[in-house]
Amino acid sequence: MIITPQVRENAIVRLEPLTDDHREELRPLAAETELWALTSLRGDGEHFNAWFDLMLSGTKAGTQISHLIRRQEDGVAVGHSAYLTLAPEHKRLEIGWTWYGAMARGTKINPAAKRLLLGGAFEAGAERVELKTHHLNTRSQAAMTKMGATREGTLRRHLLCWTGEWRDTVFFSVLKDEWPTVKAGLDARLA
Repeated sequence: MIITPQVRENAIVRLEPLTDDHREELRPLAAETELWALTSLRGDGEHFNAWFDLMLSGTKAGTQISHLIRRQEDGVAVGHSAYLTLAPEHKRLEIGWTWYGAMARGTKINPAAKRLLLGGAFEAGAERVELKTHHLNTRSQAAMTKMGATREGTLRRHLLCWTGEWRDTVFFSVLKDEWPTVKAGLDARLA
């Protein structure tokens, strides 16, 4: 599996590998405190630069590939998502750190972005793509289920969140042989 930073786009979204030039476009979107309520790290307000720098450093180190998500119709930045936990020797990666500004939630933005990210992963030779979320993030769990990902289980007390509370992490995955069905479902939703 060889996956490299590159622009990925369809009719709905454009995913751009994250650079420092994207910092000020994402900052106002990240200001919504509720976005960070169920995350392990905080990225709003005074915490934004540290979060953004962490995303950039992972990309530079080759341990992740972060993306600014831009709405195609008007070129406006609407969110962020990344390839994480890159494990080419196991043909596995994770899609995570996905979040959107209020104007993009409940639209075709997320399925369009997931279509590009999953497609890119499997085209690069992935056998498994993981997705995971906080046990209280029912909106994210519902989106993963609707997308066709398989719920695998929960790791209890998996992460200590910035709030001081423990996160049980719910794991989902899509396998290479499941991708055609998941792809068809995403394509139908985007048609």
